[in-house]
Amino acid sequence: MKKMMLMLFSFVFIVTGTVQAASISVYDAMNQPNGSSVSVEGYIVGVPTSTTYVEQSNFSSNYALALADDPNETEMNNMILVKLDSEYRSEYGLQNNPGKMGELIQVDGVRDPYFSHEGIENVSSITTVTSDGGGSDDGGTTTTGYYASASGLTGASLKAELHNIIDDHTELSYSQVWGALRNTDEDPSNSNNVVLLYSGKSLSKYENGGYVDEWNREHVWAKSHGDFGTSMGPGTDIHHLRPTDVTVNSSRGNLDFDNGGYALTEAPSNSYDSDSWEPRDEVKGDVARMIFYMATRYEGDAGELDLEIANYVGTSGPYLGKLSTLKSWHELDPVDAFERNRNDIIFNDYQGNRNPFIDHPEFVEYIW
Repeated sequence: MKKMMLMLFSFVFIVTGTVQAASISVYDAMNQPNGSSVSVEGYIVGVPTSTTYVEQSNFSSNYALALADDPNETEMNNMILVKLDSEYRSEYGLQNNPGKMGELIQVDGVRDPYFSHEGIENVSSITTVTSDGGGSDDGGTTTTGYYASASGLTGASLKAELHNIIDDHTELSYSQVWGALRNTDEDPSNSNNVVLLYSGKSLSKYENGGYVDEWNREHVWAKSHGDFGTSMGPGTDIHHLRPTDVTVNSSRGNLDFDNGGYALTEAPSNSYDSDSWEPRDEVKGDVARMIFYMATRYEGDAGELDLEIANYVGTSGPYLGKLSTLKSWHELDPVDAFERNRNDIIFNDYQGNRNPFIDHPEFVEYIW
C-alpha cells in the first residue's frame, strides 16, 4: 500500500550556486522502472565500453560514464551507465578529463538501459556536487559531507565510524514522540493522517492511545531486547519508533524478524509464529534499515546498551534477529521517497542525526 500511495517529495538544495532537485543514490536509480525521470547522485568510476567491461584507466572515449555509490567501486553490477550526448562530452568525458575520475556528480535524465545494463539516457543536466559539510539548514538532502569521514571504510571500521557520526543527537521524551510521529509518518495523500507501519492503514493523527482501533508507538527494535523501556535514548529514538495499530503492535510483541508463520487476521499481509514476525512486503526493507541503524547507533559506549543483530530467532538480551533475513528484506524492498523524507525530517526537526542505511544502502553489505 505504501508504494502505491507515495508521492515524490520535493526538496531543493544549493550545490555550487545552482538550485537542483533532490537526488537519489545509484542503488535506488538501478531499481527505478525504465522510462522514469531520475536525478541521480554518484561517483564517476569509469567508462563503459561493452556489456561487461568498464575502463577505469587509459580511457578510450568520451561517450559514456559509469557511476557508483562508492568512488572505489569495481563491480559493474553496482554501477549505472550514463550515455553522454555531445554537449556533455567536452566537460565530463574521461578521455579528455581523466581527472574527473572519482568525482561526485548529479545526473538528471531518463532511466533506460545502456549497453543492455541499467542506464541513464536523454541527459538534461550534469552538475558537479560539492560537499555542504553535512549541513541541512536549507532543507536539502545532500549528505556527502555528513559521511565524509567514513569514505573508503568497510567492516567493523565503517560501523564504528558511522556510530561516531550518528552518536550524538537530541533525545526526545516519550511523550514528545507522539507529536514527532504525526510529522514523520504523515500520509502523503492525506495530511490529517499517519500511515501505520504493519497494516498500511491511514488513520487520523489524533486517534492515538492504547485502545482498540487507535494507533500507538511501536518499538521496531523491541524494547525488551535490551530492557531499555521508554526512557530517553533507545526507548525514544524515532528512527525506530513507528505508528502501528494497537492490536497489531500487541501481536508483534517482542518477536524477532524472519520469514514464515501464519497470516495475522487483522493485518493479513503480516505473518507470525511462536518466535518471529514477518511484516508486509512494502515495509520489509524499512524494518531492516531501522534495525541496522539501532545496531550501529547503540554500541555500548558512554554507558549505553550494545545492541547486536543475531543470525537466529528466539533471541534474548540486547540481541535481535534474524540478520540474513533482514539483509534479504533490505534488498527486496529498496529505499523509497517515504523513508528518505522521514530521515530528513528526523534530522532537520528532531534528533539531528540520520539513518546511514537509508542514505547509503550499500553500507549494509560493507558491514554485514
